[in-house]
Amino acid sequence: MKSFKNTIGAGATALALLTSSLWAETVGPGGEAATPSSDVTVDAAMLRGKGYTAALLWHEQSDFVNAVTAGATDEFNRLGIEVTITTSAGFDAAKQRSDIETALARRPNIIVALPLDPVTSAAAFKPALEEGVSLVFLSNLPADFAHPGDYAAIVTDDLFQMGKQAADALAASINNEGKVGWIFHDATYYVTNQRDNAFKTTIENDYPNIEIVAEAGISDPARAEEIANAMLLRNPDLAGIYVTWASPAEGVLAALRANGNTTTKIVTLDLSEPIALDMVNGGNVAAIVADEAYELGRAMAAAGARKLLGEETPPFVVAPALTVTADNVAEGWQNSLRIDPPASLTGN
Repeated sequence: MKSFKNTIGAGATALALLTSSLWAETVGPGGEAATPSSDVTVDAAMLRGKGYTAALLWHEQSDFVNAVTAGATDEFNRLGIEVTITTSAGFDAAKQRSDIETALARRPNIIVALPLDPVTSAAAFKPALEEGVSLVFLSNLPADFAHPGDYAAIVTDDLFQMGKQAADALAASINNEGKVGWIFHDATYYVTNQRDNAFKTTIENDYPNIEIVAEAGISDPARAEEIANAMLLRNPDLAGIYVTWASPAEGVLAALRANGNTTTKIVTLDLSEPIALDMVNGGNVAAIVADEAYELGRAMAAAGARKLLGEETPPFVVAPALTVTADNVAEGWQNSLRIDPPASLTGN
């Protein structure tokens, strides 16, 4: 999962946030209304031949990041903007700061990045801000940065729709009735909080014959199997379990297998080969909800270019969510990541 490592606080505060809020749509970290990524476009004719350049400064290396990179690079190519440097910080804030310094030496006009931590990122990106670079952020925002002066936009997933689609998929897999468990991210981070809460809200509001009888927070994915075992011990008749993202879902799946449980369904978020392999083989996993990562990159590039032209983009932009099942796994991988799924999932 690409977002959980950047968390602020944990414990009871996160639980209160999750259980007291009733989001009906995705909102930004400061409560900003969401704008669909399809609304963020730019006229290539106004940019070609200007000699503009861009830097892509990522937090990690993964299939997700590769897809975002592809979307951004294709849009920059269409606009005649050259990508001169691409980096990966490996979730290291000091490395990210060094990457920013290295990129600034090449004097880019646009930087797209995922800030690792609001406080340290604010200091790290300040030199770019002072040099007038058009900044676009993925799923997070440096502390005290203000729109539109300091950055072009935050671009992220349609978080409420991801949670809602997970609820709909789990409900469908258990015939819209039964007892379910809810394993949420036990930290204060608006990306996972909104996704998790949207699942819970949708079940409570839309499925009167489904009851969430077990709730557990998780901050360390390595504890997922232990948490799932405890949940199953107390609730052996669970029809389904929602898991906040794919990595801990692997631990929940391991717990079900260890208990010889072939009936409890799992729904989780973000693509994962082990989770998808169980799904296509008719196992416990019913569905995976993912984002359109390529579209995230395209929208980021477009927002950065718009700022160069003096065109304001709304502060908070979201890309669509999609539900991946055994029936559409190849299409889902393509729509999300713009790559073919692993051969293990298709037999090719």
